[in-house]
Amino acid sequence: MPSDQPLPAAAQRVQEALSALGRSYIVRQLDQSTRTASEAAQAVGCQVAQIAKSLVFRGKTSGRPVLVIACGANRVSETRLADLLGEPVVMADPDFVRQHTGFSIGGVPPIGLASPLPIFIDADLLKFDVIWAAAGTPHAVFPMPPGDLAALTGGQVVALKSG
Repeated sequence: MPSDQPLPAAAQRVQEALSALGRSYIVRQLDQSTRTASEAAQAVGCQVAQIAKSLVFRGKTSGRPVLVIACGANRVSETRLADLLGEPVVMADPDFVRQHTGFSIGGVPPIGLASPLPIFIDADLLKFDVIWAAAGTPHAVFPMPPGDLAALTGGQVVALKSG
């Protein structure tokens, strides 16, 4: 259920980034947590697979960040991601995520990041009419058609599902 309160600063930054990109998607601040794909799906009333979960990885050799926007029901193949990046990867720690995205884990949006990152988008998200993405806080999300994700982020749509 949406909150009647004004958007927190981080969610407002995402709303402004959406507007700057010419999109009319509306960030929704919810009373329930959207920190995990399961929590987000329950909060908005959709399938877990319709959640666009943002995962930040770090290149083991270069230390460079990469953002993966994965289907909420999928586990990301780190082997496949390493092949795409040309080096092994590890999940980033919370400080690394905040430093490179400007947001905390559980609220990292696909747009409005602190610095440009390579972005890979899970092809399985394109199966849906609407997906829900994080919007800056663990209580904020916004709906969008998945076909807009690559255009908005500059990301590359790839098969990332493990198994």
